[in-house]
Amino acid sequence: MAMGMGTAAMGPMSSDGAAPLLRLLQLVSPSLPIGGYTYSQGIEWAVESGWIRGLPDLESWLADLLLGTLARVDLPLLLRLQAAARAGDPAALRDWTDQLLASRETAELRSEELNRGRALADLLVALGLPGAADWRHQLARSQAASYAFAAAAWRIAPEVAATGYAWSWLEGLVLAAVRIVPLGQTQGQQALLRLADEIPGALERAQSLDDDAIGASSPALAIASSRHEIQYTRLFRS
Repeated sequence: MAMGMGTAAMGPMSSDGAAPLLRLLQLVSPSLPIGGYTYSQGIEWAVESGWIRGLPDLESWLADLLLGTLARVDLPLLLRLQAAARAGDPAALRDWTDQLLASRETAELRSEELNRGRALADLLVALGLPGAADWRHQLARSQAASYAFAAAAWRIAPEVAATGYAWSWLEGLVLAAVRIVPLGQTQGQQALLRLADEIPGALERAQSLDDDAIGASSPALAIASSRHEIQYTRLFRS
């Protein structure tokens, strides 16, 4: 059964080299209806508390997360989730998803992963992605799992998919910060330009990690997220 679902998930190989890129652009678009714009991952509380007061603080905050948790948790696990999807191995997909969820240090961050995973899984089913309905139960547990499954099905190279995932994460949080800090749109684009230069290094670190080296802790993020859970007024869900 597992191999049957894996074969179905791959779909036909496109002779058009642009097709994977176009699918990646769709997958990382902020217009993807999975509610990404409703999350700030603790930035809202960090701004209210005075931890982030302007563009330099924001860039430092995001760079630390990019080169820390994203490079040492999210991206290496994403690569393994995509490999599991390509191999048609739902057990491996489940195990790597379990590790990802265990790494989310607050209730809000776990809820975000689950909610966005469920929304993306439903979207992939609605788009008629081969195999998505059969795998939906596992995909709905994590945004990363659903993203990895779609990347495998659409023949997006793993390193390209991981780069897109990092970009989408970064863009979403910068856009949130533009509203919260607040920053001008030009400042937001300046931050994106500078921080995007760190993505290749984050990916290189992620690709170098053995299975038992995956893991990181972000105390500031955990504190900000847990405090945001009880923040009196807020715009964002996490």
